[in-house]
Amino acid sequence: MAELYLVEFKGSRKEYFYNTYYHSLNLSDYVIIQADQGEDIGQLSLKIGKAMDFSDTSKPRSILRPAGHDDMDHFWDLKQKEIRYRSEIIELVAKHGLPMKIVDVECQFDGNKITFYFTADHRVDFRALVRDLAAKYRTRIELRQIGVRDEARRLGGLGICGRQQCCNSHIKEFAPISTQHAREQDLTLNPSKISGNCGRLLCCLRYEAEMYTTTKRQFPKPGTSVETKKGSGVIERIDVFNEEAIVRDEENIPFRVMAEDILTARGVAVTKPAESETEAPLDESDQEALKKLDEPEE
Repeated sequence: MAELYLVEFKGSRKEYFYNTYYHSLNLSDYVIIQADQGEDIGQLSLKIGKAMDFSDTSKPRSILRPAGHDDMDHFWDLKQKEIRYRSEIIELVAKHGLPMKIVDVECQFDGNKITFYFTADHRVDFRALVRDLAAKYRTRIELRQIGVRDEARRLGGLGICGRQQCCNSHIKEFAPISTQHAREQDLTLNPSKISGNCGRLLCCLRYEAEMYTTTKRQFPKPGTSVETKKGSGVIERIDVFNEEAIVRDEENIPFRVMAEDILTARGVAVTKPAESETEAPLDESDQEALKKLDEPEE
């Protein structure tokens, strides 16, 4: 059976393709692939070593050939054209007075299509703009509205952690995220610290959220008086990574216990502010920004 590869295109778009014609290929090579209508160019990202079920999706198309010198020359020429086309469409958008922001331009390798990516707060009637673009470039024109997360993915960049954005590296589909994920992990609710380059909540807030939730359920809430095998005291906080509760006794000395070491929990838990809540309160603008972070994307 033909080898299966994951091919990456501009804007971190990835698709699967079969090496139907059994070419000699190496990862990071550029290849010419069978597009929806015509040919396109992409870079080999990963060789798939296991069988995959494509019954619920369209079957992967074929890798036609490795990109040669002429192909690469044409590819770099297209890169320069995309820069020029972006400047030109920005002028046309201003001419038509359309409330849209042009994010990126992508030319199909064979010239059969040019895709213009844009963001907008609402639906935009761009029919007149498409007519102008079709007359100017004499090819198939597609205007595709994307969200702010997709905008960040197409533009690329580094996250606040200093590493490549998750959406540019391993995330294939965006999952719903809420500020509850941050609360569960006792993170500060300062919008600037929990939002990414896209202005939305950090994708990585989901990575450890389930572990925090599962571990915390094993213990009484912070502020609860407990009797343990090591003595009595009040739970100060939960050390999620070590799966231990930090308990402070009557002499203000802390000690650690596991869930099975807690014998009884007395009374109703006393509400104890998490570390994130003991910081300076957010001003009105930050509170509005935090509220907006929880709103679903258009």
